[in-house]
Amino acid sequence: MPTDRYTKMYPVSWEQLHQDAKALTWKIMNQGTWKGIIAVTRGGLVPAAIVARELEIRLVDTVCVVSYSWQSQGDISVLKAVEGDGQDWIIIDDLVDTGKTAGVIRQMLPKAHFATVYAKPQGKPLVDTFVTEVSQDTWVLFPWDSELRLAEPIAQRQAATKQNPSSKE
Repeated sequence: MPTDRYTKMYPVSWEQLHQDAKALTWKIMNQGTWKGIIAVTRGGLVPAAIVARELEIRLVDTVCVVSYSWQSQGDISVLKAVEGDGQDWIIIDDLVDTGKTAGVIRQMLPKAHFATVYAKPQGKPLVDTFVTEVSQDTWVLFPWDSELRLAEPIAQRQAATKQNPSSKE
């Protein structure tokens, strides 16, 4: 896991992400008449494509925001904004974590409907709709950030950690 603030891992498969994005679609389908979707790059691109397909929306734009490096959450940079106030648009992201990125996007598009597939407690108040809540100390491992490999049994990992307390997973 990238930092010490995460003590749990929540791996998400492609199939689960697809099912959860469809569940997100069901939750937002009748909440408005949508002009289009704004995907938050990069994590929101895949869920936005699924939601766009399910709602038969062809107009998809992006807001490009950088807040994470591989190891930590840093300052927020807006690489590409979207014009307007977001009226009748759905913003789609994979996850709202601390709410820093969501806060910047909310200021940019205050009238948009903000929907995420996963939400953590700190960021949850900034989104209108989400599917699954995970604890703040959980690292959500998305399928685009992982690859198939042999998984070591939990008991063996725990034994290794007890033998070498300075190594954390």
